[in-house]
Amino acid sequence: MRVRLRQAAMALFEERGYERTTAAAIAARVGVTERTFFRHFPDKREVLFDGEAVLRTALTAAIAEAPGALGPLATLFWSFRSIRPLLENNRHYSEPRHALIARTPPLYERELAKTAALTDALVDALRLRGVADLRAALAARTGMAAFGHAVIAWLEDPEPGLGERLERTFAETVALVAEAGH
Repeated sequence: MRVRLRQAAMALFEERGYERTTAAAIAARVGVTERTFFRHFPDKREVLFDGEAVLRTALTAAIAEAPGALGPLATLFWSFRSIRPLLENNRHYSEPRHALIARTPPLYERELAKTAALTDALVDALRLRGVADLRAALAARTGMAAFGHAVIAWLEDPEPGLGERLERTFAETVALVAEAGH
């Protein structure tokens, strides 16, 4: 049901615009009551952020499973690489979602809040690996910035693929950090 509601919401957001789409209209498109909609989502904007918990779980699990010899930033890059199939399999949904969020200020604000919460979860996961607070926070914020840059570039233009975008971005991030030390 969640998937059907999410698909209906995206279709209506595209047809009518985000502001003119109601939870009732989304529910009606699927053939259920508004009450059913609210059993699955607290409001219409959360339809767009439904995968956030899955992403957080996948990334924090990957951080826990990363090889012990990796430093904090390398651990994050390792974990971001591990979720590439998840992102690639959801591109058909993520691309229009990104475009909608980019042109809708309240959604963009919500996206920033969700990204901050995800970054905090990454900080906590790094701390569980024994990374000191400051290093964990800096690595998570730097890593998320690089990851976000690569994913957005890929959503806006699928070539080169996500894997290559991630590798280029991670290499450039490491080069920038290395330059700062000289």
